[in-house]
Amino acid sequence: MNSINLRRHEVTLLPDSSRVIIRPFIPADPHRITTIVGRALALTEEEVDQELQSVWREFDSRHFDIESLLLSHYSKVKTHIFTQRPLSRARELLIGALFSGEYALESAAIFNPSIVPHPDQSGVPSNGLRFIMSLRATGEGHISSIEFRSGMVAGDGCITLDPVSRFVTVPEILPNPSYDKKRFIIKLEEMGFGEKNEKGERRESHASSVMGKLAESFTRNDLNSRVDDVRRQNQPPILDLDRTLECIQWLADSNYEIRFSDKLAMSERIIFPVSSSESSGIEDARFVRFVEDDGVVMYYATYTAYNGRSILPQLIETGDFLHFRILTLNGSAVQNKGMALFPRRINGRYAMLSRQDDENLFIMFSDSPHYWSDPIVILRPSEMWESVKIGNCGSPIETEEGWLVITHGVGPMRKYCIGAALLDLHDPTRVIGRLREPLLSPVGAEREGYVPNVVYSCGSLLHGRELIVPFAVSDRASAVVSIPLDHLIASLKGFS
Repeated sequence: MNSINLRRHEVTLLPDSSRVIIRPFIPADPHRITTIVGRALALTEEEVDQELQSVWREFDSRHFDIESLLLSHYSKVKTHIFTQRPLSRARELLIGALFSGEYALESAAIFNPSIVPHPDQSGVPSNGLRFIMSLRATGEGHISSIEFRSGMVAGDGCITLDPVSRFVTVPEILPNPSYDKKRFIIKLEEMGFGEKNEKGERRESHASSVMGKLAESFTRNDLNSRVDDVRRQNQPPILDLDRTLECIQWLADSNYEIRFSDKLAMSERIIFPVSSSESSGIEDARFVRFVEDDGVVMYYATYTAYNGRSILPQLIETGDFLHFRILTLNGSAVQNKGMALFPRRINGRYAMLSRQDDENLFIMFSDSPHYWSDPIVILRPSEMWESVKIGNCGSPIETEEGWLVITHGVGPMRKYCIGAALLDLHDPTRVIGRLREPLLSPVGAEREGYVPNVVYSCGSLLHGRELIVPFAVSDRASAVVSIPLDHLIASLKGFS
């Protein structure tokens, strides 16, 4: 075991089954929907009021605004209402409740944390730091979402978390997001529906008939109108055309915008899967505070969208943790898990760590944070504790001595350990230090969980000369350690 002194903080995040949201609970069979609606329509108004009051007694106190949610779910089945008579609001709410269900976001686990400085540092005590921690929450069906916590690092290095609300709220999905035409076309071409063939030659395509008349920046409404125009111009529909238009709509659905009310506490905000590409989970968000060359700050996060069959690396952009843009990434190197963006440009270019082959650690450079290709191997498994595969545990951290990369390694018996490496500050393709022994290994009770024998992180934070590492414990809970930076750097150079 590594001799570096770790300070284990009295901060433990455990799954809490009482934190619930309301989701649609609608059968796939239209006949079942109709029969359920029929039972609700057969009730008298007095019976409706009694049943609705029962729902209110059990569930109203568990949610901020249950009425709007139930009415939203009623609207999803409204086409199955087989009467022309207007329904009372109470009956609409009861029908909405029949097609609703609570979902416990973190009933199985709250793990794989990352940590960044809070965008609002006003009122922070001297030498302190306010932070935001993101976490992967997993509930029924192993569907993953992103939760947040806020807290403070005191001047003496002590860490406290702000009180966690029992309420959780999903954001508003903005109905008319905007898209960048160039990036949209590039992604279509990668998916085989664009304006270039396998040889890179331009050709006419169904996609070009849609995209050609759109502006360089267009909205979802613009796209929908153009898709409708192309459909009307091609009647009867052509099979290839239908597939292309479905792909265009899928791609648009995978790029969306969401917004939280500024009245919500950080722990009350939840990013739950929206698009079909992430229907089975939003996994392992790696947040980083990125500073552009002109000083503009943007928070980015790479994450893995999972639909139950395939994964898709995606990107989150936010400046305030209220308004988020979710975007698909482009390029031949956008594959596998574990992409982690450097916190600034290097020699004028963006830089990203990745794991292309599920074994080694790669680096790649780009003129855009949305397009990635040409990965270069920088680390291969070396020691036995990482002999199965290695990857990153979040974005690199800039120090005077080099880029500090917290790594993870998988060894015998699928045991996950956390390690570290040091990359040259000006040429991060060059490794100048590497730990031969794990920095952190699962011990004692940390070995037990949904996936045993695992410690893992999605991002660390430097505060003064202390490295703060939040980490997951066997895919169930999360804890925090801090590490003296100088001691760690010395160990890295000693084993380089």
